[in-house]
Amino acid sequence: MALSTEQSITVVSERDVFSISGPRYLTSVDWKFPHQRRAVAACLVQAAYILDCDRQENRRGPNALAPAWWQFCHFDLIRTLVDDADCSIFGAIFELKPPFLIQNAPRFVIAFRGTLTRRDSVARDLTLDFHLIQNSLHRSSRSEIAIQAVRNIVSASGGSNIWLAGHSLGSAMATFCGKNMAKCGVLLEAFLFNPPFFSAPIERINNQKVKHGLRIAGSVITAGLSIARKLKQERPVIEDSFAVISSWVPCLFVNPNDHICSEYIGYFEHRKNMENLGVGIIEKLATQNSLGDGFLSAIGRGSESDPLHLLPSAILSINLSPCPDFKAAHGLHQWWQPDLHLQTRQYMYN
Repeated sequence: MALSTEQSITVVSERDVFSISGPRYLTSVDWKFPHQRRAVAACLVQAAYILDCDRQENRRGPNALAPAWWQFCHFDLIRTLVDDADCSIFGAIFELKPPFLIQNAPRFVIAFRGTLTRRDSVARDLTLDFHLIQNSLHRSSRSEIAIQAVRNIVSASGGSNIWLAGHSLGSAMATFCGKNMAKCGVLLEAFLFNPPFFSAPIERINNQKVKHGLRIAGSVITAGLSIARKLKQERPVIEDSFAVISSWVPCLFVNPNDHICSEYIGYFEHRKNMENLGVGIIEKLATQNSLGDGFLSAIGRGSESDPLHLLPSAILSINLSPCPDFKAAHGLHQWWQPDLHLQTRQYMYN
């Protein structure tokens, strides 16, 4: 039966085609090298994006674009994660084929996509973006589906050789799952690409003295609000929960030209500077609390949950390669390029 013109025409982006945009230089994966592990994790997140694109464009079988993104590194797709609100695919669980189970390689990777601006998913994704800004992502049914999937994999495999990976909104979802598992003593390796950090864009200020002064002022105010809340016994266990997850050290990948994630640079660096100045106790309080949430709590509208984006420990990689625009800076494709100029530092909470 012949297809109508409307049925037969689909728009295919070159960025979705592995043979055009994927890391074709990785003819084989050596799991000892961090840049290859990063590239594989990013590609599996890209696969989660394209799985939903394939669904929306009704691409199946040999016409589907997503499989190439996991097959090149010898993974199988074992389950898609489907949002109950709009039936969109927001994540996927991949398993490395048994002959390739070797040291430093994951057995399972649970990958979460970010916001997808397509007709059948954009409304739900933007709603969740708004929940993220309000620090209420944990209340969404998508979060419940995600954490239950992670728990099931951990229970079935014993919690070893499991990776979490996500981009943008998907990074927030992976962070939510990673934090929850860390509170249970299960430390999952995590690759968080362009993770959202919602705050005033201080990192974009060029004057270092002004930037440093604003961060110190913010720390003092945030610490003061935190002490006030403790005295009112509104959130007495936040500090304990922050310390509990301090052994979880996710890998964060940020671009300084991406205002959505660039504040992580200042967040960790400022904490180290405050320790060097001998006022680490102030920053220890401030780093666990959001200034915005502190003001909301002062007027009785704060969240009952600690801010999702605040992390005690991390390995932070900053892409210092030239970037043409914000779209590229926030994009996922940058993270599997072979010639990235990365600055990587590890920050541990004490």
